[in-house]
Amino acid sequence: MSGANCSVVSEFVFLGLSNSWEIQLLLFCFSCIFYVSSMMGNLLIVVTVTFEPYLQSPMYFLLANLSTIDLIFCSIAAPKMIWDLFRKQKIISFWGCIAQVFFSHAVGGTEMVLLIAMAFDRYVAICKPLHYLTIMSPRVCILILAVAWTIGPTHSLAQLAFVVNLPFCGPNVLDSFYCDLPRLIKLACTDTYKLGFMVTANSGFISLGAFFLLLLSYVFILATLQKHSSGGSPKALSTLSAHIIVVVFFFGPLIFFYMWPSPSTHVDKFLAIFDAVLTPFLNPVIYTLRNREMKMAMRRMFCQLMQFRKNH
Repeated sequence: MSGANCSVVSEFVFLGLSNSWEIQLLLFCFSCIFYVSSMMGNLLIVVTVTFEPYLQSPMYFLLANLSTIDLIFCSIAAPKMIWDLFRKQKIISFWGCIAQVFFSHAVGGTEMVLLIAMAFDRYVAICKPLHYLTIMSPRVCILILAVAWTIGPTHSLAQLAFVVNLPFCGPNVLDSFYCDLPRLIKLACTDTYKLGFMVTANSGFISLGAFFLLLLSYVFILATLQKHSSGGSPKALSTLSAHIIVVVFFFGPLIFFYMWPSPSTHVDKFLAIFDAVLTPFLNPVIYTLRNREMKMAMRRMFCQLMQFRKNH
């Protein structure tokens, strides 16, 4: 931190999720199971798409990158939350807190762009099937990925540029298990009303706008699918419904965090756990259980691995 901003706070204290030993044990088991499952599930998708020749298409390329983002996202706050559950002093350094904020917003912004790209991919595949491979060429896919990874960190840095120079002189207690902007700026020893509004506009309105844009695009795609095919293609409908579920799970907590004026602490913490641990787990579950090609590819990989172990 710059020495010119008169800050004396070098660390922040989390109040955590609960003081009850029984609830802490339950949360520990719940978080460990879903964190490990999220890591394994998303890693399995990345490996399957990378090495399975039948999945070398733009849709699966974007899906593998979504899983890569979820691998990063679920490791930002969950490991420390699990580590802190049975600790009396739940402390994070100032720069550790800033790092959590930066990576959560950078990865969240990147995932937001990627979900929009996946909706566009489905639009092209369903509404312009003859031009699909031309429009969604490998070059376009790489460009989409580059744009996503540029917008995400830029969005995060734009907000943190104002926060790192705020004067923090106490208190330093956060009623949460991780650092995020709305709570952090409230601890600053200055009027942060305008900054709070900027954060809401930057994160809240953008999330809300992107959410409704995605929902409208999926409604349009479903209407087009219904119009050109009596009853719609079961495969396309299944893929679209999976995308819509992921979009709702991703944007729901974000909109609540940044658009709700004075949320209940219990609801806020529940959604924070859902966002940090459960959402990255649900993405691979939704995309694999509802995707026949992915399930078949995983089955082939498993059989090949068993054959390899048998031969060696």
